[in-house]
Amino acid sequence: MPSMKHKEKNMHNQLHRLLPLVLLAPAALLPVLPVPEYWITLLNYIGLYSLVAIGLVLLTGVGGLTSFGQAAFVGIGAYVSGYLSTRYGVSPWLTLPAGLLITVAAAYLIGLLTMRMSGHYLPLATIAWGLSLYYLFGNLEFLGKHDGLNGIPPLAIFGRPLNAGREMYYLIWLIVLLAALAVTNLLNSRPGRAIRALKGGVTMAEAMGVHTAWMKVVVFVFAAVLACISGWLYAHLQRAVNPTPFGLNYGIEYLFMAVVGGVAHVGGAVLGASVLTILKDLLQGVLPRLFGDNGNYDGIVFGILLVLLLQYAKDGIWPYLRTWFPRRTPVDAPADAVPLTVRKKPARGSLLLDVKAARKEFGGLVAVNDVSFQMRAGEIVGLIGPNGAGKSTTFNLVTGLLPLTRGEIRYRDDIVSNLTSRDIAQRGIGRTFQHVQLLPTMTVLENVALGAHLRGDFLPQGGVMASVLRLNRNEEKKLLREAAMQIKRVGLERHMYDEAGSLALGQQRILEIARALCGDPALLLLDEPAAGLRYKEKQALAELLRKLRAEGMSVLIVEHDMDFVMNLTDRLVVMEFGTRIAEGAPEKIQSDPAVLEAYLGSVA
Repeated sequence: MPSMKHKEKNMHNQLHRLLPLVLLAPAALLPVLPVPEYWITLLNYIGLYSLVAIGLVLLTGVGGLTSFGQAAFVGIGAYVSGYLSTRYGVSPWLTLPAGLLITVAAAYLIGLLTMRMSGHYLPLATIAWGLSLYYLFGNLEFLGKHDGLNGIPPLAIFGRPLNAGREMYYLIWLIVLLAALAVTNLLNSRPGRAIRALKGGVTMAEAMGVHTAWMKVVVFVFAAVLACISGWLYAHLQRAVNPTPFGLNYGIEYLFMAVVGGVAHVGGAVLGASVLTILKDLLQGVLPRLFGDNGNYDGIVFGILLVLLLQYAKDGIWPYLRTWFPRRTPVDAPADAVPLTVRKKPARGSLLLDVKAARKEFGGLVAVNDVSFQMRAGEIVGLIGPNGAGKSTTFNLVTGLLPLTRGEIRYRDDIVSNLTSRDIAQRGIGRTFQHVQLLPTMTVLENVALGAHLRGDFLPQGGVMASVLRLNRNEEKKLLREAAMQIKRVGLERHMYDEAGSLALGQQRILEIARALCGDPALLLLDEPAAGLRYKEKQALAELLRKLRAEGMSVLIVEHDMDFVMNLTDRLVVMEFGTRIAEGAPEKIQSDPAVLEAYLGSVA
């Protein structure tokens, strides 16, 4: 018999599912009610703007890639449909795939060139290509130059033309709902977690096996597709197109809509489009009466609004509005899912990692000077030394974060020298970071599931359309089951559905270990795992690592805490000034003259 808590949880989720229907019911009835035509027109434009803003939620709010050029993709959708339907009499429904094809091709090429940029260079690049496309629309003879195209035919359904705004209303908002559902489905999936990881930095995402350069292009193209669909609808709603609505000003407004509503939330995109569209309409009617007809006063008000928003509500309006509604409780990790395939572990005592004369130079500085050491399966090895000894650089050479200058690193039967981090992760090497790198607003379960990015049913960098269409449900069950198992394995099951950012530092370090274990590694590399931990937390961490060693896991630790490594490791490798100065059991290292001199400055 189900428990009372389980019943309450089911009722809570049912209420959460029914609430959108209650809110949407009045909106669905508007076209058949005797409301002013102007209301319907305003809502239609809110829908068109919402489509672009939803794409920006995925691109900017979640992926962390700022774009001011989305209006240009709206223009591609509008102009392709307008040109083909007026010049060649192509059915408006057939012009949509043509527009999407051109948009995908253009976005893919632009994305390959610009998505590798970071910092302020990326927004500047989006302004550049946005302006280029805008001027292209206004200077091509066959597109009517600045006069544009007129006489665009209306869309028709079953032979009935959608001539009026009331007739287009349902189509526009149906597409908005489908777009919101598609983006939500995508974000709640393996590719979605990879997209979320982009904002947390390339280093962590690549170490989990995410092809970050490819995922950036994917979200850029996805956002461009939504903008193109908005342009296609606009062309057949307005029945004419010219370059004006596709310039930089509109590109800035689209981004402003997403920011005002809540750039990290799909609901925020619709909210931001609604607030700004209605506010702009009101201001354009009121401000000229107050200050005169001359002057772009609404732009001034929007500027002030943006400053206030960034000062007092940098996450937008949606997070505040969402507190009024019941929150959806997390879905339990499925215990009945089929387990993921586990790679065969090496025999205990077999050679696992072989570092041969590894050297790393930064210009004239030799950071790692021909360091050699080996690791065998089923042992814990510590890599220690004073500050500046080259430990972290050696660690980063093994994990693929840095390329070797010369030498060789072999893992099992493969040479992994100069492979990328994701290629090394695919071969069975997991890692944590000196400074914890988590996605703080995602749950512990979702953070750990990111570690299994390379273990899904679909291709590691694919599965986007499968996620959008929810064809990956069985894969998601497997990945979440694996994540839940690793969380229980490290003792964090009590926090499985908590946000990762709410955990204490020691728990976050344990979470990183669980995330690395989710990738099914044979070798686990830990970068200063005891840093910042209290005594009892260090004891718990040491106990976990001994447990993993007993299960056949091999562990390489970079650590400064001598008490921690001396009581835990099987062997130690000591470095000073980029050179290995000693290697052996902890008891031997404690009395080694070279080690004593390196740490104490004297052997006396």
